[in-house]
Amino acid sequence: MAPGDMMLIEHLKELRNRFLRVVVITIAIMIFCTVFGVQIVTFSGYTFYFIVPTVYNNIASQVTLFLSENLIPTGVNLIQTAPGQSLYAQLYVAVLISISTAIPLIVREIVAFVSPALTTTSKNKTLVSAILPIFVLFVCGILFSFYLAIPITLTFLYQYGQSLGVLTFLNISDFINFVLQFFIAFGISFQLPLIMFIISFAGLVGLDFWLRNFKYALLIIIIFGAVITPDGSGITMWFISGPMLLLYMLGILSIKFKNRSDSN
Repeated sequence: MAPGDMMLIEHLKELRNRFLRVVVITIAIMIFCTVFGVQIVTFSGYTFYFIVPTVYNNIASQVTLFLSENLIPTGVNLIQTAPGQSLYAQLYVAVLISISTAIPLIVREIVAFVSPALTTTSKNKTLVSAILPIFVLFVCGILFSFYLAIPITLTFLYQYGQSLGVLTFLNISDFINFVLQFFIAFGISFQLPLIMFIISFAGLVGLDFWLRNFKYALLIIIIFGAVITPDGSGITMWFISGPMLLLYMLGILSIKFKNRSDSN
């Protein structure tokens, strides 16, 4: 076997081991969220939080309850129409928690995989500069959808039924899928400025490219907003497209700032 083939096999083995490590830890976090729960105990005026094993009141169910209490519009009742829907909803929430928590580990493993080509100083710098922006932007996307996009969208969609005086119900599976869809969509879309910055920093395109193709980016963003928006009103898609346009402009500003600092 040629030395080049042996080196390729070693790289593939390393990549497999790092991938398995991420998968195992992600699954472990997911199991932890479905097996343990947070129990609040008040003693002598002090509040203590304990992690205790539980079947029903686990972390995933507590997060599900928190989402339903804060996102479902007034007058809308959350229901279960088939056995196991609540369980599946909790599993979906546990998956989201595990993936979100494992993002720093995923980025770390990617940087560690390419680290042989980097010096120790640049490796540490790349690790910090890669993990922090990705994680912060992903969390910002979730927070934006939690506090603005989802409440506005759900209220807008369910006000039609409430205006007619009819009883409005929301299936728990549909609710969790709706929320996770927005969380993931915004978490990924908020990476747009970072992606633009990395592409420009690598020298693949310049600032003029992003400015020149703004109209195409606008079209793609509007299509993306229309695709992931669950209704066909044509209005709620702007709850997604609008922030992405601002993120696109933020990416342009970050590239312009980087070019200006390099020139100085």
